Amino acid sequence: MGQVISLPFKLASTTLTFYRGFFHYLLGSGRNSPYLPPSHSDSTVPSYLCPPKSTSSNSTQTASISSSSWTIPSFTSTPLFYQHARMHLYTLASAFYLYHKPHYRKPSYKEDIVDNFANVAIPGTGLPLSLFVWNKPLAFGLVCTASPIVSAVASFYLWFKTRGKSSISEEYAIRLLAPDDWFSYWRLNCRVAGMHSLLNNNPSGYDMENKWTFLEEGAKRGVPVSPYLDTPAIVVKHRNEEGGLGIYFYKNATDGGDWIIQERISNGDWVNKHLPSNAPLSTFRVITQSRGAIDITKECKVEDVTALSCVFRAGRKEAETDHSAIMFDVDVKTGKVLGGTSSAHWYRLGLFEWLRCPWRSTDHAITHHPDGNIPVAGSVVPDIREMLHLVESSHQKLCPDVPLVGWDVVLSADKKLPVCLLEVNLSCNFFRGSFDRKVYLDFLEDMVTKMQSQRLLADKEGKKFK
Repeated sequence: MGQVISLPFKLASTTLTFYRGFFHYLLGSGRNSPYLPPSHSDSTVPSYLCPPKSTSSNSTQTASISSSSWTIPSFTSTPLFYQHARMHLYTLASAFYLYHKPHYRKPSYKEDIVDNFANVAIPGTGLPLSLFVWNKPLAFGLVCTASPIVSAVASFYLWFKTRGKSSISEEYAIRLLAPDDWFSYWRLNCRVAGMHSLLNNNPSGYDMENKWTFLEEGAKRGVPVSPYLDTPAIVVKHRNEEGGLGIYFYKNATDGGDWIIQERISNGDWVNKHLPSNAPLSTFRVITQSRGAIDITKECKVEDVTALSCVFRAGRKEAETDHSAIMFDVDVKTGKVLGGTSSAHWYRLGLFEWLRCPWRSTDHAITHHPDGNIPVAGSVVPDIREMLHLVESSHQKLCPDVPLVGWDVVLSADKKLPVCLLEVNLSCNFFRGSFDRKVYLDFLEDMVTKMQSQRLLADKEGKKFK
């Protein structure tokens, strides 16, 4: 009974912490002061964003997102939780600083989020999030109202789903202050990329987002990128059309055109045995972080780059690409394939989708590919260490000045090029892969410390971003 009575007060306290932390970095002293982590003697972090002094510094330091939040006892009292909350709230506030400023791939950060949110909806609503970010007041309203509401609904939903085993107040604090869902990590990474590229005058590594630049530079620097045809153009004709119909001309990017012309790549044997017939090319998404991006004036060594996570995207039968896939987590230390899951419920758009869209997907409970009941979990990815070293060295060669990179890695049937890289994503998505959260958050905190000092200097000098 006491827990029921105290619940509203706990939820209110968490909500107050959210607003205080958000406004601290949006308009308060956190906006106009250097960012100094709590370990610093002159820390500028407010007390409500610091863990209790009695908390062990090693408590739950390596918790990964593959764990169900409600199974971690008292996670919200650990240093890791507070560190995550600070990074979440700082970068959330920074989105409004970035809103009208240039983005490395769009004229403004606003245009980038509108485009990226066009096919994403909060599960169960069916409404594209792009509707709510067309201007600052709308985006501000979304953060201030939807964040607490959605967090509360998710917390009560989990409590109901687990038949009272989860803690509503604990889950609410995690969802609101240190969210560990794929969408929140994606947006956190996007905000860091947007801020970093802006404050560092768009370092050359961000050019790798262009697919042709990536292939061209990769070939020059000895990175095994997917092969492309070195021919000025191609002509494609329908075999039965006549009179000038059914004929198409494509000028190759190698000759200044807009098209990258490649032969189709086939899945290797290991990948094929885990897929149904007529499945698309299925890649591994590997995320790397580069400490060389913290200070881009210093030389970055391959030791400064760390592979955080790996996910096998097992494409669906008859699909054209692996964007429709079951995402199987891979242990980066052993190469063992763990459970699979999906984020498809975040892409259910339409007026009636809310009636049949699940609020949450399975927590890596899938062991077999659903198209053919093919066993996947438990298999071991061959030469996982070599794959991870490849992306780490590629990050160092191509874009050491970019904080986080998502690599699409192919295990192909081509014996001359058994492993190759399709492209990179610099505002990257973990695809629900597990990773050492402490390593990731320590990196982000060092990155935020540096970026805040650059931001204050830019403001002091009255710098105009173009």
